[in-house]
Amino acid sequence: MKYTVILCLVFTLNLFAQGKTDGFYRGKGNVLTAIGAGFEDYKSYYAGKEQLDLQRTAYYINIFAAYGITKDLDVQVALPYIASDENKNLQDVSLFLKYRFLTVKNEKHALELSLGSGVSTPVSDYKLGGLNDIGQQATVIDTRFLVHYQYNYNWFVTAQSGYAFKSNPTPNSIPFTLKLGTTQSSWYFDVYYDYQHSFGGIDYRGTPFPQDFRALGSDFNKVGTTIFKSITNNLGAYTSASYILSGRNTFEGPAYSFGLTYDFKKTDPKQ
Repeated sequence: MKYTVILCLVFTLNLFAQGKTDGFYRGKGNVLTAIGAGFEDYKSYYAGKEQLDLQRTAYYINIFAAYGITKDLDVQVALPYIASDENKNLQDVSLFLKYRFLTVKNEKHALELSLGSGVSTPVSDYKLGGLNDIGQQATVIDTRFLVHYQYNYNWFVTAQSGYAFKSNPTPNSIPFTLKLGTTQSSWYFDVYYDYQHSFGGIDYRGTPFPQDFRALGSDFNKVGTTIFKSITNNLGAYTSASYILSGRNTFEGPAYSFGLTYDFKKTDPKQ
């Protein structure tokens, strides 16, 4: 099975991401690269928890790479470029490590436990002060605990959560992601639910005024899906769609992305 093609398409917008990582590992010495593009077509905005008729369209390009240091230790890096109205710039670079510390398996079942930690920080002086901001100019230290279960090595469920420590005045947050999917020969498919809860922070159009948008607290409920197809043994293509259902200080509406991956494989991912 082509587990190395499970995509970290997730580093688009730092606030609205499909989990920081996945439950699969690249394999020692293997490198996975990806380039993607997409857009968000948001229809309304939750100022605090009050839904307002405020719209936004944003576009992005994202580059990503992951490397298997050992069979149980991966490192990954990503950097997006985002354009929202007049705000156009590189956003936050992300570096993330993931370690698998327990594996229990037999012929049909596999249960794996992993710990992950990473940091993201702005690489440009992008503007703040409106709903077209492309980030919050915050440095984030993200910790994750992952539970990954596979049945018959085709179907899987991954749950992850942790704690995100954010530079003042951006409030810290707890993320949670649940993902279900399958790998069938050259195809990969998943559906997921993504949630974030922030501790405190101010609300959009709240007090004090003028507002420091770094201090906004953002909660969201999001669902999405990803489809991947291998084109050759190394080259693949993906498409994904998501929808933010509700939240606090967050947009509501759909987002879409597509891209290509290239897998520089040296070893079996299980080695």
